[in-house]
Amino acid sequence: MNEISNPDIPLQFDIGQPVPRTEDTRLLTGGGEYTDDTNIDGQAYLWFVRSTIAHGDIKSIDSAAAAAMPGVLAIYTGADLRADGIGNIPSGLPLKNRDGSGYIVPPRTGLAVGRVRHVGEPIAAVIAETAIQAREAAEAVTVMFNELPVVTGTEEAGKDGVPQLHEEAPGNVCLDFFVGDAEATEKAFATAAHVTSLRIDNTRMVVNAMEPRSVIGDYDKATERFTIHMPTQGVMGPKAVMAKAIFKVDPAKVRVISNDVGGSFGMKGAAFIEPVSVLYAARKLNRPVKWTADRSESFVADHQGRDSVIYADLALDKDGNFLGLRVGGVGNVGAYVTGMGPAPMTNVICRNLISVYKTPNFAYGTKALFSNTVPTGPYRGAGRPESKYIMEQLVDKAAREMGIDRVELRRKNLIPPDAFPWKAPNGQTYDSGEFEALMDAVLERADWAGFESRRAESAAKGKLRGISVANYLENTGGAGELIDIRFRADGTVAMITGAKDMGTSHRTPFMQILSERLGVPYEKIEVIQNDSDLMSAGAGGSGGSKTLVGAGNAIVDAANGIIDLGRKAAAHMLEAAEVDIEFHRGTFTVAGTDRSVNVMDLAQYLRETGNLPDGVPTSLDHKAVHDTSPSTFPNGCHVCEVEIEPETGLVEILRYTVVDDFGVVVNPLVVEGQVHGGIAQGIGQILVEQTVYDESGQLLTGSYMDYAMPRADDMCSFDFSTRNVPCVTNPLGVKGCGEAGNGASMPSVMNAILDALSVRGITHFDAPATPHRIWQALRKANK
Repeated sequence: MNEISNPDIPLQFDIGQPVPRTEDTRLLTGGGEYTDDTNIDGQAYLWFVRSTIAHGDIKSIDSAAAAAMPGVLAIYTGADLRADGIGNIPSGLPLKNRDGSGYIVPPRTGLAVGRVRHVGEPIAAVIAETAIQAREAAEAVTVMFNELPVVTGTEEAGKDGVPQLHEEAPGNVCLDFFVGDAEATEKAFATAAHVTSLRIDNTRMVVNAMEPRSVIGDYDKATERFTIHMPTQGVMGPKAVMAKAIFKVDPAKVRVISNDVGGSFGMKGAAFIEPVSVLYAARKLNRPVKWTADRSESFVADHQGRDSVIYADLALDKDGNFLGLRVGGVGNVGAYVTGMGPAPMTNVICRNLISVYKTPNFAYGTKALFSNTVPTGPYRGAGRPESKYIMEQLVDKAAREMGIDRVELRRKNLIPPDAFPWKAPNGQTYDSGEFEALMDAVLERADWAGFESRRAESAAKGKLRGISVANYLENTGGAGELIDIRFRADGTVAMITGAKDMGTSHRTPFMQILSERLGVPYEKIEVIQNDSDLMSAGAGGSGGSKTLVGAGNAIVDAANGIIDLGRKAAAHMLEAAEVDIEFHRGTFTVAGTDRSVNVMDLAQYLRETGNLPDGVPTSLDHKAVHDTSPSTFPNGCHVCEVEIEPETGLVEILRYTVVDDFGVVVNPLVVEGQVHGGIAQGIGQILVEQTVYDESGQLLTGSYMDYAMPRADDMCSFDFSTRNVPCVTNPLGVKGCGEAGNGASMPSVMNAILDALSVRGITHFDAPATPHRIWQALRKANK
């Protein structure tokens, strides 16, 4: 690897500088280009006929009246898709049942065939000349059902005698998952001086990305080629699924374009069913077809998140040392399996549950179950926040039951800094961290020592005050991403990657890394992430907080490759031996002389010069795929302080302090923004958000009239800082940060609430902690 030295004083756009996002001015002045902003001449519009019941056989679909309405071009059903050989949405993660078999993936194409299994499942697609005509015609389609019994509850779905959703999934079991050593764990529990047990209901979430999903499908009959415009977390994933699994064509016959994306949080990362019908219609009609969801449709069309019930036990010796962790429970995958399948509620929680603690014995077994609800998938963290929500509540409860200070119980069980690499019993190997020093830093910043005086002040006003400390460590995605650097004739540099920005601020850190490592002027760099036609092998996508681990290190690899090419080219241009060419800050210099050429001028020289001798590159263009770095383990500690008004149940977050370890921070401004967003989503889940289905499977919280979202006045200003320990398993030393904010915000907010309520004898409470539910709990406790 080439060593590229830095000056003592970092430059404006170097790694570590808080460079404002390059896209902000464009987006804030209305220059964003989202999928719904795109229109193609001659496009038709599609609207879906969706199921109004949660479970039933389709007896008939009467579309005659709709087909005769003005502007209607076609109406398609699942039978049409099946007859034309349209395939099923795949899910192929390497997850195994206890017996070694794979998890159940029931067939699911773009439209329901024979039976519906959740409210909102698409049954027919109506295409018309205008959006209004398509929607009005869809309302004229009559579907007759033979209704079937319904099961929606997470635990209920696994009970005997409940409705079965899929013949291939007896007992509604999608996956029966286990990791650990059950025998050793049981022995640890048998010798324990104390066992703390906890049941946690992890509420289901509606993702509610700011931008509703939209798809434009186009088909060129002459070339038999599809073009899809849609919001994604990377264009190559949907390209592969649509080509190979759905339409069964050569991937070269599918192009995916994804411009600005208004939020995803994992939801737009996998293939959905709606694009299947849009592309099918485009091919059948030989004209562009567009569909854009409205907000009400998004509530039942977008996959939802979380939704599990966990039973956890922590075994401790008489001094409070952790002996073992035993976890069981169930998770709700909904009616069908999404791209990430049952992973969040099984494998992801398992990988992250141990966190920062020395826990020698571990047994984790959960079942993922089908139910008559909207399918679930990844939602920011996708199992990571749930794991900390479980572990940190267990630790607080154990401390309370054993009469041990909760900070000291954590301190006693933290992995020490001289123990790395640390092999955890859940199969993870941590590379770095200074957990105790980091916890002490946040306790000092939060004035933990002064809390009791603040509690007394609140009590004097008739209010309940609570504080919490919550550690976290999470396992992020590993490497696997393309960077393709191209020096263009106009003097700019294109940096092409499959890692997609969906409001996650990738462009600016990417540009900083390339600018520092290669000396390319920051303002000359253009990051291109939106077009699969520009991608090549190795292009992946964003998700799992892995982007800098993959794409960031691929930039380093590509820059090093360009420097190697540049030394050969500069040696020829400057008439020197290659071994005498030095590189620093974008300039190639003949050692001991003042003869030099910068990288941009050298690229132009190669472009304009012909008949170069053998061994001299004709271009500095270079691509690299970084796929060697493993997962990273960002960690941190949050302290939350709340005040509760007993007469109303209102919870106010007064102080919120964070100290995180993200390894080498490329852009602290971007990192802080990511953490703020994650904290807000964690606060939303604990305080206000809740997805509710009735017994018939109807979504009762299907609009913003019924589903509460966190607002600015639900929060306080966040005190954020970092205490970073560089990662030792990737060249940049970075650790993922995109999902870390809600990794600790969920347990820290809930534990602070429980600390406040504990003076009234309340030691357990499931989210959401709405004023009415808090008020009810207090009234019950007073009886």
